[in-house]
Amino acid sequence: MAINKPTQNKIKDLKMEYERLRLGKESLLKILDEAELSENVYNSNAIENSTLTLKETEKILLDLEISREISVREVFEAKNLAKVMEYVGKKALEVEINKEAILFLHKILISNINDNIAGRFRIIGEYVRVGTHIAPPPEHVELLIEGILNEYLSNFESYFIDKIAKFHLDFETTHPFVDGNGRIGRVLINYQLLRFGFPPIIIRDKEKNFYYKSFGEYRDSKDTKSMEKIVSLALLESFHKRLAYLKGGKIITLTDYAKKNKKSVSALLNSARRQTIPVFREKGVWKIADF
Repeated sequence: MAINKPTQNKIKDLKMEYERLRLGKESLLKILDEAELSENVYNSNAIENSTLTLKETEKILLDLEISREISVREVFEAKNLAKVMEYVGKKALEVEINKEAILFLHKILISNINDNIAGRFRIIGEYVRVGTHIAPPPEHVELLIEGILNEYLSNFESYFIDKIAKFHLDFETTHPFVDGNGRIGRVLINYQLLRFGFPPIIIRDKEKNFYYKSFGEYRDSKDTKSMEKIVSLALLESFHKRLAYLKGGKIITLTDYAKKNKKSVSALLNSARRQTIPVFREKGVWKIADF
């Protein structure tokens, strides 16, 4: 399956508008990325069943005190993932994705959590599973990752989202690390998007069930459609957010917008989930620019 032409054209138009409006406003885009960091960290960790709330994640990244006891592991999971994301934001354009870059990102992610496994693939005796899926034996991991990278880098025909979705599905199915596979895999999506000239996305904990379902579909029937949809919808939302700020509109909640324009909130929310209107989420709240 592949992203359909109308969606491709929509993304193309949004990117052209984004490139035009961003000129001279790089500082604004940097502020947006910085403001979005805690939300991205929170969602990626929450998908992996972290108990941290968004507000607690924000406080940890700002070195502020938290009102309850938090495990040292969860503190490092938040801080390390933020470091990985910031590193990718600065370095993705300099180096094409490769095995060494993936291992380096994993080392940052797992440092001070489990240094024995940080920055290396699974070795003999290290087996992992996700639900009922048992990942390939460790002795095959390195060759599988090299094959996934070669397929991705040599594919000049597929649409970029189709390539990224397939890479992510293959990477997570291989599960090359003892720990940190999901978080590194989602970071790599943004690494790839940035190299194609697109803004980063957030895969949200709220859509976790659909996200996990996409892996089952791929393992059972090599169906990539759900993952392509996840990435494309997240990218549309990322564009809508950045364009709203670049255009200088007043940002209001979708609920307030519905009241002001006498529209149905439920209908607007349905459109928001399909990204057929220019809305986006901040801290889980749907918002829109009111011009």
